[in-house]
Amino acid sequence: MRIGELSRRAGVSVPTIKYYVREGLLPAGRLTSPNQASYEETHVRRLRLIRALLDVGGLSVAGIREVIEAIDDPERPVHKVLGAAADRVVPQYEGERGDDLLAARAAVADLLARRGWRTDDRAPAAEALAVALAALESVGHGAFAELLDAYADAAEQVARVDVDYVARNVVREELVESVVVGTVLGDAMFAALRRLAHVDASDRVFGAGT
Repeated sequence: MRIGELSRRAGVSVPTIKYYVREGLLPAGRLTSPNQASYEETHVRRLRLIRALLDVGGLSVAGIREVIEAIDDPERPVHKVLGAAADRVVPQYEGERGDDLLAARAAVADLLARRGWRTDDRAPAAEALAVALAALESVGHGAFAELLDAYADAAEQVARVDVDYVARNVVREELVESVVVGTVLGDAMFAALRRLAHVDASDRVFGAGT
């Protein structure tokens, strides 16, 4: 297809497509004449991925380039490719290493070891969990840490559903796109379900059945 059709198919303007090519995010089209290039379905998939990383994941161009480099590396296992994308859509926290945060990191490391999760206690998600636990401690609700295993049980079930969904895709771009979209929008969906379940649980415990 010509670049105009690629633009229509992907919903991305021609100048933006040319910018992505210059930045190394999108492969150049195959030249058919000095001023014309031809594009394929792989370009449509790549543009969908770039927009997902940018619009949904909130990644920078540099972050997107790192994810794409992982995708285009045939020696990189799929698990590592998905991790490269997932780690970049987790909020990054930088702050002072107070006693509460150090204790929370130790609690997270203990949780991961106790449950045998195959992950690193220095991963962005582990740090995000530690920051949340430290914040709970600082506002007088450190007892939430006692609920970690109950939350982890629920998280394991959700993660299995997530990974089963992602595994339906066979193209690496589509795998990564589903991880990014599923992580960001899936978090929003799960948070909404949790709020609805809160209403039901609250009514059963504190309400009058109304």
